[in-house]
Amino acid sequence: MSNHSEIKQLDDIQSDILEIVPYNYRGKRDIWVNIVQPEFTSLCPMTGLPDFATLEINYTPDQSIVELKSLKYYLLQYRNVGVFYEHLVNVILDHLLATLKPKKIQVVGDFTPRGGIQTLVRASFPDLE
Repeated sequence: MSNHSEIKQLDDIQSDILEIVPYNYRGKRDIWVNIVQPEFTSLCPMTGLPDFATLEINYTPDQSIVELKSLKYYLLQYRNVGVFYEHLVNVILDHLLATLKPKKIQVVGDFTPRGGIQTLVRASFPDLE
């Protein structure tokens, strides 16, 4: 049985650990950065059981790119956070958007089936049409 006292909240996530690096090709060409974290975990806020996902971050940088080690440690914070999929993807998008200020960005959470239901959640800036 899960110990619910170990479950953290979204407010416990520290986005200030995300580090940025200058994008040296600013104004020269746009690129599409694709980052995949195939072993992402968070917790179900109802049961405290682990949720597993492949998390994909796609963005076109403006002035900066994310430093991958800091992104890794940022994402690891979610392993003890009880959060619904839809909120999780939006919070990650908001944190990356505020830190990187990219031209465009999309965060996709492809969650493994639970109870026979698989969930895929996408959040984007600019917003999806």
